[in-house]
Amino acid sequence: MTEAVTVALISGLCVAVPSVITTMFSNNKANTLMNYRIDELTKKVEKHNNVVERMALQERETKAIWKRIDEIKGELEKESE
Repeated sequence: MTEAVTVALISGLCVAVPSVITTMFSNNKANTLMNYRIDELTKKVEKHNNVVERMALQERETKAIWKRIDEIKGELEKESE
């Protein structure tokens, strides 16, 4: 190889290698941040789902309470007749 080709290859590697290393570190950092955000979002979704489940349970209990109130009202009306 000629001296010019050798210099060009070395110069190209001096630019390419740090660029590749920087890109790898940047991607790793971005992936770490993205995984953290996904984990935090997962926690929020689980918390929200827990609230939804508790509300559904509360609605069922409220429905049962109103049904019992209606039964008691019916019993009181029968007794007052």
